Amino acid sequence: MFRLRDITPHGLYARSLLMVVLPIVLILMLTTWYYYGNHIAEVNRKLGQSIARDVSLVQDFCERRAEDIAGDLIGNRLDLTFTCSAPGGELEAEPMLEAFSYRTILQEELSTRLGVPVRVGLSPHDSMVHIRFPAAGKTAEVLIERKRVVTITSHFFIIWVIIFSLMMVALAIAFLNQQVRSILRLSEAARAFGRGRDIPGFRPSGANEVRDAARAVIDMKNRLTAFAEQRTAMLAGVSHDLRTPLTRLKLSLAMMEETDEIKAMKADLDDMAMMLDEYLAFARNEDGDEAAPFDLAVLVREIAAGYDQKVRITVPETVRINGRRLALKRALTNLVSNAVLYGGEVRVTLVDGPHAAEVHVDDSGPGIPREQYEEAFRPFSRLDESRSQNASGTGLGLTLARDTARAHGGDVRLSESPQGGLRASLRLPH
Repeated sequence: MFRLRDITPHGLYARSLLMVVLPIVLILMLTTWYYYGNHIAEVNRKLGQSIARDVSLVQDFCERRAEDIAGDLIGNRLDLTFTCSAPGGELEAEPMLEAFSYRTILQEELSTRLGVPVRVGLSPHDSMVHIRFPAAGKTAEVLIERKRVVTITSHFFIIWVIIFSLMMVALAIAFLNQQVRSILRLSEAARAFGRGRDIPGFRPSGANEVRDAARAVIDMKNRLTAFAEQRTAMLAGVSHDLRTPLTRLKLSLAMMEETDEIKAMKADLDDMAMMLDEYLAFARNEDGDEAAPFDLAVLVREIAAGYDQKVRITVPETVRINGRRLALKRALTNLVSNAVLYGGEVRVTLVDGPHAAEVHVDDSGPGIPREQYEEAFRPFSRLDESRSQNASGTGLGLTLARDTARAHGGDVRLSESPQGGLRASLRLPH
């Protein structure tokens, strides 16, 4: 099915420019067609009729064989030169007459008026227009200046039309640049706000509609920031309040005799403390570090080294990206930990692409069904049927990893691993 959007530009600037340039080009084409096809053709037809009347007098003179003095009088009055016995030779094409069928118009008018075949062209020896026709058994020839035969300055009209069209296009481009720049600035600010960053000096600009949209984005960002701060403060307070009794319980258990029951209770308290840390990290969605350039290959090697040869890696020598190193380390550690916990053989592969770097974490475990890929990213989700049997955790590892990746402009996706288990792919733009 044909769709207009398939052949038109997709960008706002290109579409707006097309809306301005296309009508100008169409108007220029229609104006040129009408000007040369109708107006100028009619003017040159009138010129041809006038020349045909003058040449008919020459034809009468040559056929009646009048005195030379009469011939001089006709030539002076009509401002032309003629001879009733022209020498032979071919005529060259006249460029001005060839264009837009002016030569055809002139020949038609001459042939109709004189009643004989007529040839029109240039002589190799001068720049005059030569008109030849049979008269009294010989060939008569009339020489006329080009400016009398065709309007040679008509192209100036098109030149001026093109100049003014280019001026209009230049003004339109300048106007579009200003408007599109405001929209692109708003898009950049919205993208930065979505990643939890600010753009210094951003303020609404451009048309009123763009300004309203910018104010709405700023207001939305302020509301979301206030909501996130309130949530973080509340969970931080809850975490702090729960840590106090946990600490007392740990101290009490430390004073007791070490038995199997005490060890189990200590393990439960450690799990509770770990859960509190996970909940707080999920609420904050940050690790406190600032974005800066660092080597992702070094980070992958560092994470793999903490698993005592349980993780095999394939990484380039160096891959430079810009991001929050601690946050990305936590995200990658969550992906690798899940693979080590639920899978068998684990391999981490770092691929450096032209626009983004990708880290693939593959395992040979049982995997999860394809229809549950998105469900695995939901907070506190536990897919016990396939991968979570007899495994501790809060169900926030994949959620934190995806939030961190998206905060950097990337994403985390799940797919089937070549090793038979699950593949978690972390994509980060350069």
